[in-house]
Formats: sequence, C-alpha cells, structure tokens
Amino acid sequence: SNVSQPALSRRIKAIEAWVGAALVDRSRQPVVLTSAGVQMLEAGEQALSRLETERQQIQEAQSLPDRYVVTFGTQHSIGWRFYPAWLRAFEDSFGPIISRLRADDLPNCLLDLQAGEVDFVVAYESRAARIARDLPDVESLIIGRDTLLPVSKAGPSGRPLFDLKSRKSVGVPYLRYGAGAPISQHIDPVIDKHGLKSRLQVVYENSMAGALRIRAREGGGVAWLPASLISPDLESGIVVPVGGTRWQIPLEIRLFRIGKHNNSVTRQIWSFLAQRQDMPLIEEL
Repeated sequence: SNVSQPALSRRIKAIEAWVGAALVDRSRQPVVLTSAGVQMLEAGEQALSRLETERQQIQEAQSLPDRYVVTFGTQHSIGWRFYPAWLRAFEDSFGPIISRLRADDLPNCLLDLQAGEVDFVVAYESRAARIARDLPDVESLIIGRDTLLPVSKAGPSGRPLFDLKSRKSVGVPYLRYGAGAPISQHIDPVIDKHGLKSRLQVVYENSMAGALRIRAREGGGVAWLPASLISPDLESGIVVPVGGTRWQIPLEIRLFRIGKHNNSVTRQIWSFLAQRQDMPLIEEL
C-alpha cells in the first residue's frame, strides 16, 4: 500500500524477467493477470500458506512444550524391552513428556529421521558397525549399553545343547539374521574373526530378533541375541550363553537426531541426555 505505481511496475517487470513470461496483460485496462500470472499468484499464495503453517507450528512448539509429541523410532529389538525401561528412567529424571514410538526396521527409521517424521532414532552401534554416521547432519549420543550374546537352549544338566568351544564342533545349527538386517553387521565380523563360520550351519533365517529368540528357546540352534531382550530367559535358565566372552559383542545404544529438525522440547531432551552421556540412565537390563 506504500509502494508508488512506478516502483510497483518495476517490481512486476523484474519478476517477469525472472519467470521468463509476462504476468500481466497490459493491453487491457484495468490490467489483468495472464495465465502465467495466475499460476505464479497461486504458487505464491500456497507458499505463504505453508510458511504461516510452519510458523504456527514452531510457535506452538515453543510456547506450549507440554503439548508437543516427541516421536522416537527404534529397531524392533530395542523397542521390545530396552526402550520402555529407558523411557521410564528418563521421565523419572527429566520429567514427563508426551511421546510416541515407531518400531520398525532400522533403514526405515533412518529414512523417517531424514524426512523429519521422527525426532530421534534409537539404534545399536559397535566397533564393527557405525550404522548411521554417514547421514548428513546426524548427531548421536550414548543412552545405554547392551551385549549380543551367543545363546542356545539349556539341556537337562543346565549346559547349552550346542557347543561352539570345541574346534571339532561342526554343523552347529545357526539361527541367523537376514543378510540385509543391520544387526548382522555387528555379528558377522566376530564370526569371521574367530573362524566360526565353518562350524555353523544355517537352519533358520529371520531379520527379527524376537523370531530368533523363539527358535532358540525351542532348541532350534545358536543365535546371537541382545541381553536386554533375553534377560528373562537367562534368569530362568531357559537359554544359556554358548562359548566364551570373546564371542560376545558389546553394543552402544545411541540416540540419533538430525540437527536441523528440532524444537525447544527436543533441544531440552538432547541437552539433558548429553550431560549424562558418561552415566547412561540404563546400562544393561
């Protein structure tokens, strides 16, 4: 409303030069928009509407943090037992939050993180596999620890049904994660390092740790399973570790975020956990 007619004309001509088409029909009085002008007007209105929506969402997240739903994505094996226990411990220290969990395959979780559809992803890392470090703008911190244990069903004597210690042990039934399962990236280097591949015979394959747990409990073979997942089975003696500690795989449980996708609530959560990284709320279950 405070722009003079000549200045407005200059601005319209500059936009036309940028678009590469006439936006107003000057042969008519009063002037009207051309089809290209209508198209650009609609695009501008949509952009303004999107900006206003995003502005409102940001303001709501800033001014009403108690209403923001924090979304976590986790691998299935973490979501089963570790995550619920960790969330309780976190809220006991930080305070209650409104949260939602998406348990999915890790690649899907990471895609959701990149798209801004989840605030955080909880995933395993080990010396052998740094799962999410190649994502742009990714940050991570440790929130817990776990161990992948080779286990089998216990026999009547309480000893494992299957033996991996003896080099004479061959054809040991092996319950393996699918080749594309990220958790196998932690296990395969250990199997190769200790020459176990020749002793193991794959009898079942599944990308879900829960499915391998069921087969191991039934006596189907040896499986590397997270201690947090099978702690009730270990305590009851249904399954027992196979072999020595050199075949056990220490895991870090890390929280990942993309720096550009955050708000006041998620920044507070990140800052709180970063200060406690040397003392995770839960070490092992």
